[in-house]
Amino acid sequence: MLKNKIYRYLSSEILKNFTTVLLTFTAVAWAVRAVNFLELMVDDGHSSTIYLYYSILNISTIVTRFIPLAFLISLIISIIKFERQQELLILWTSGLTKVKIANIFLLIAFFLTLIQIILSLFINPYLLNKSRSLLANNKQFQINSVLKSNDFSDSFFNLTFYIDKKNSNNELLNIFIKDKGGHLSTVVDKAGNPNNLTIIAKKGFIDNNKLILFNGMLQTLNEKKELKNIQFEKTELSLDEVLPRTITQTKIQETSSSLLLKCALSKKNNLDLVNCSKMGFKKETIQTLSRRLGVPLYIPLISIITSFLLIYHKEKKYNYFKKYILFVLSFFTLIAAEIFLKYTGSTFMVTASYFIFPIIISIFSYIYLIKKMNSKKI
Repeated sequence: MLKNKIYRYLSSEILKNFTTVLLTFTAVAWAVRAVNFLELMVDDGHSSTIYLYYSILNISTIVTRFIPLAFLISLIISIIKFERQQELLILWTSGLTKVKIANIFLLIAFFLTLIQIILSLFINPYLLNKSRSLLANNKQFQINSVLKSNDFSDSFFNLTFYIDKKNSNNELLNIFIKDKGGHLSTVVDKAGNPNNLTIIAKKGFIDNNKLILFNGMLQTLNEKKELKNIQFEKTELSLDEVLPRTITQTKIQETSSSLLLKCALSKKNNLDLVNCSKMGFKKETIQTLSRRLGVPLYIPLISIITSFLLIYHKEKKYNYFKKYILFVLSFFTLIAAEIFLKYTGSTFMVTASYFIFPIIISIFSYIYLIKKMNSKKI
C-alpha cells in the first residue's frame, strides 16, 4: 500500500511538471503563431471570430510538437527536486529500488507516446483540415478593413483595388478597380465582358456586401479588343463572388493519415489521391507519416537516458557534470530525430531505420541501465 502511494506521488509530480512546462511552451508558441495569423484579418478580410477560431484549432499541433521536450525537462526538474529534498534517499532506504523508479519513468513515457501518436495520427489532421475548411467556406469578408488609403490591394483573386483616401465615415475616395476574373457584377446590368473590367469612381462605400459607387466609369474590353466605356452617376457591385487569396486547398499536414498511408503504399503513378501522382509528393507523404508515428518512439529513449541520473550522486566527484552530459545527450537525441526525419522517404532502408533505431537503442540502453543500477549501491 505504501509503495503504491509512492508510485502515485512520483507519477503525479512528474505529470504536474510536464503539464506546466508543456502549457508554458504552448502558450508562448501559440502567441507567436497567433500574431502571424493576424494577416487573416489584415490582408484577407476575415472576421475576428474566424481568426480566433482558426488560431484555437491550431493549438493541438503546437502541443504535439512540444511533448518530447516538455517530458525531458519535466523529468530533469523532478529528479533534481527529489534529490535536493533527499526524497530519493528516503525511497532507497524504504526498500524502493532504482529500477522501480526507472520503470515508472518508462511507463509515463509509454503513456505520453500513445497520447502523441493519437494526436498526430488522428486529432491534428482532423482539426487542421477543419480550420482550412473554415477559411474555404467563409463568405463573410470585412473587405473595408483590407482596403487602405493610397495603396494597391491585391488581397483578392484576380481583383485589384486602389483607394486614394478613406475618410472618417469609411467612405472611399478616388477609386480604381481592375477585375480580371469577373468577380464583380453590377446589380443593374453587366457591361461588355465581365472578365476584363476596369472601374473608376470618385466616391463609394461598402454596405451589405455591396460596393456602391458614384460618379465614375465602367470600361470593358470585348473579344475584338475594343474598349467600351459606360458613364454612371451611381452603380452597385455585388461582392458575393469576391474571394481572398487565402490558400483554401488542403495541405499535406491537414490530410488524414489513412489517405497518406494509401498514397505511400500505392505503386501506381497515376493514382488520383491527394496529389499522390505529383513528383516528390510520396516522399513528403512518408516524411509526414514518419513525423506522426516515428517521432513519438523517441520519448521512451529519452526516459531511459534520463534515468541514468538516478545512478549518480552530487556528492561524488565529476558526477555533477554527468547530469549536464545526460541532459545534452537527451536533447541531442531529439534534435537528431528531427534531422534524421528530413531523410525519410528517400529510401526504404532510411525510413525503416528511423523507426527501428529508437526501439533498438532503447532496448540496449534499458539493459545497460538495469545492469548499472543493480551494481550500484545507495
